[in-house]
Amino acid sequence: MNPSNFKKSTSRSFQWVSLLLLSILTSGCQHLGFFPDLNKNPTFQEEDNQQKIQPQTKIIERHEFQLTEGQTLVGTIAAVNTHENDTLSDIARHFGVGYNDITLANPTLSPWTPPADSRVLLPLQFILPDAPHKGIILNLANMRLFYYPKQQPDKVFTYPVGIGRQGWNTPMGLTSIVAKKANPSWVVPDSIHQEHAEKGDSLPGVVAAGPDNPLGLYAMRLGFPRYLIHGTNKPYGIGMQISHGCVQLYPEDIEVLFKKASVGMPVRIIHQPYLTAWHQNMLYLEATEPLQKWAQDKSKLKKQLVKQLYQISDKKNVIVDWDKVDRIIERSDGIPVPILVQSPDIEAIAANAVQLAHPEQLYKQPVVEELKDSDWSILVASFDNEIEAQKLATMLNHQGPIIPARKIKKEDTYQVIAGPFKNKKEVKAIVKRIKMDFELAVEPIKPRLILEN
Repeated sequence: MNPSNFKKSTSRSFQWVSLLLLSILTSGCQHLGFFPDLNKNPTFQEEDNQQKIQPQTKIIERHEFQLTEGQTLVGTIAAVNTHENDTLSDIARHFGVGYNDITLANPTLSPWTPPADSRVLLPLQFILPDAPHKGIILNLANMRLFYYPKQQPDKVFTYPVGIGRQGWNTPMGLTSIVAKKANPSWVVPDSIHQEHAEKGDSLPGVVAAGPDNPLGLYAMRLGFPRYLIHGTNKPYGIGMQISHGCVQLYPEDIEVLFKKASVGMPVRIIHQPYLTAWHQNMLYLEATEPLQKWAQDKSKLKKQLVKQLYQISDKKNVIVDWDKVDRIIERSDGIPVPILVQSPDIEAIAANAVQLAHPEQLYKQPVVEELKDSDWSILVASFDNEIEAQKLATMLNHQGPIIPARKIKKEDTYQVIAGPFKNKKEVKAIVKRIKMDFELAVEPIKPRLILEN
């Protein structure tokens, strides 16, 4: 098996925006921070028939799944069409997947400016990690957490997570929850003080609970010293390597998990980029790219996978399509795909996805207020390209906390204007954040009423 290196082609502008996004989302947390005290019986349809399917308004399960004995594949692949001003991050959060999940499943769509009425594949089918079904299992490779409640052995809950970035890796191994805290304060470690100081910023010794606290509203301390599972005030970084080592969940997900989890519960952190499942007489493979820390082990991981697939095929007396295995590993998009000879490919799976009706309002989708004459604002940047201006405005709107912004056409350029802001003090704080996160020289704009007087 000789899969070729797979690279998605992107424009220079998209790479610039992506790098900005990463720098923005890594500004908080946490490695050293701590608080002080395919449907059941799928029928695969031709792609042209997909247009005849009417969107379903039913709620599709995204977090809680019933398990039968030996079951290792759960969920359903779905799809939804975008509305104007949607982002893939908005759709991801609404349907309970992370940034990595939705961007890998939709590589041809711009995450921040997808055209209206674009069909977005929702990767809501998951292969359970190869680990004991006890407590919390966190698979770093696909940035997803699985929780097996002790009192409900026939259930599993799953949530996307953000994890430690390169150089601040989330540790692996078996540990447990040793403490829980609602509304935690964040004691800022010396290393993060130094990191911010190098950017010309200063942090207090302790950040109290509230919108500026990167721990969010709930935190659970692990047995690994100074590592946490917690919420976040930057929810659009979920599904990315963004933290200083801690594990972050969407605010709505950590609230549920916090209430379900108990002190003493085991937490097993693993790295399994290649997952297999035997489900309804079909063999499935789910592949994600190994994290950078394990990149040198990719060949070894593939050999282990091939050995496992040979064992399963011999036991079940089935034939594996090895060319398809190559393609799945090359794509590494996190979508479970059947791999037996003459089984459906990803194109058929996408065409057969359950088409969902777009909700009236995506969960927590940012809404930007109009600017009034009495408001302060900030000129963030000017672009010749409308798409670039829209990307920057959208990224500002998805900060934690939000920096409201919009794109405004002025003569032959497109300006990104942030606001409204109440007063000069608030403007000063936002200017500091934009300079810190985007490294842009911005220009405060006084209220029009003041300018006219």
